[in-house]
Amino acid sequence: MAKKKIVILGAGLAGLSAAWHLQKKCIEPRVFEAESEVGGLCRSKTINGFTFDCDGHILHFKREDTFNFINSLLSGNLLGHKRSAWIYSHQRYIRYPFQANLYGLPHPVVKECLLGYIHKNGLLVRKEDLTFADWIAHSFGMGIAKHFMVPYNTKFWTVPPRELTCEWLGGFIPVPSLGQVIEGTIEESRRQFGYNAHFWYPKTGGINQLPLALASQIKNIYTNCRVSKIDLNKKEVSFDSGAQEKFDFLISTIPLPEMPGLIKGMPTGKRLLFKQLRWNSVFNLNLGIEKKDYFSRHWAYFPQKSLSFFRVGFFHNFSSSLAPAEKTSMYVEASYSKDKPIDKKNILSRIQDDLIKIGLLSKQDKICAQDVNDIKYGYPIYDKNYRQARKSILEYLSQNNIFSVGRYGSWRYLSMEDVILDGKVAASCILENV
Repeated sequence: MAKKKIVILGAGLAGLSAAWHLQKKCIEPRVFEAESEVGGLCRSKTINGFTFDCDGHILHFKREDTFNFINSLLSGNLLGHKRSAWIYSHQRYIRYPFQANLYGLPHPVVKECLLGYIHKNGLLVRKEDLTFADWIAHSFGMGIAKHFMVPYNTKFWTVPPRELTCEWLGGFIPVPSLGQVIEGTIEESRRQFGYNAHFWYPKTGGINQLPLALASQIKNIYTNCRVSKIDLNKKEVSFDSGAQEKFDFLISTIPLPEMPGLIKGMPTGKRLLFKQLRWNSVFNLNLGIEKKDYFSRHWAYFPQKSLSFFRVGFFHNFSSSLAPAEKTSMYVEASYSKDKPIDKKNILSRIQDDLIKIGLLSKQDKICAQDVNDIKYGYPIYDKNYRQARKSILEYLSQNNIFSVGRYGSWRYLSMEDVILDGKVAASCILENV
C-alpha cells in the first residue's frame, strides 16, 4: 500500500505539535509555513538589545505530561513565576482578580460590589438562555459587573457581554467564595486565583524558543510558502510560488475565515457559514524604555473606556534576558473589530499619551526600541451563531480529509498548552486512518 501523503499548513505551535507527534510514529509530514520563520504568533524578535514577543505569551499547564514534554524540549530552559497581575481601577492599582480584591477601592464602590455579591443568587435565568452578561450578574452581582466585569469585557471582546455565550469560559474567570470576597475586602489579599496563578516562561530567549525547539526535531519544514488555493477534488494545495503539493490528509492551522478564499468551488451554503464567524483583532505595541522598573508586576488590566488599551505587560519581569540591565520592556494590547474600529493613523500616539496619563511613561522617558504587531485574528467571538456555524464548518472540512486545528484553525479560545494538545489530537486522528 502506498504511503499516505500528509501535509500541514502552518508552522505555529499546533502545526509543529502535529508534525512532531506524527514523526514520532515514523510518519514524516511536510509542513508549509507562509512566513520566513516558524512560530506563528509565538515568534520573537530582538531590537536594540530588547527581545519582544509578538504580543504577550506565557505558558501554564493543567497537565503534568504536557509540562514534562515542553520542559524536555527546552532542555530545562523554563522559569516558573508566581503571577503578579493587577487591575487599574478608580485611579489606583488593585490585585487581580477584581472580584476577590476590593480592598483599597473607594468605600461606596466596595459597598456596592460586596452587597451585590451577597445578593447575587437572586439573579437566576434559565441555563439555555444564559448569556455572558447573565453569568456575570449571577456569579458576581451587579456591583462587580458595573465596576469591572462589564466594562472590561466589553472593551476586550469589542461587543457587549449580552451578545456573548458562555461556551468559552472553561475556568478562564475565577469565581471566589463569599468568604474569599470578604477576606479580600477587609485587607489586601495574597491569595492566588485562576488558571494562570503560576506560569512559566523561557529563562533565556523569547517565547519563540518553544517553536524553535519543536521545529529543530522536524525534518520537512518549508518556509515562505503561502497557500493560494486548496483543490478538494484533486486533493492538492497550490502556493503563491506556483508550486503544488498533493495530500491524502491535510492539517490546517489557517484561520477559518480565510478558508472560503482558498477552497475553490465551495458550495454556497457552506460559504455562508463562514460569514457567521466573528472575531476581535489585537493591536500590539512593544516598547523598550531607558529607565528601571521598580515594580515586579507581570501585567495589568485596564477596563476604562477612556484608555486605548486593555492590558499592559512587562517582558523584563518574565525574564531578565529580555531587556538590557536597568531598562524596562513592555507590551501594550488594544482590541478592535468591525464593531469597534480603531484609528490606526493615530493609535501609536494615543497609546503613548495614555501610558503617560496613568504614569507608566513620562514625557522625559527615552524610548529606545519599538515594535508593532497588528494581529488580525485575536479571539473568536462566541455569539449565538458560533456553535452551529463552527460545528458545520469543521464537519465539512473533515469530510474532505481536512483537520483544522489550533486556536484559529479550530476557532476556539485556547491556551498554548491547549494548542499543543490540539496538534497531538490531530496527529492521533490521522494515525487511526493510515
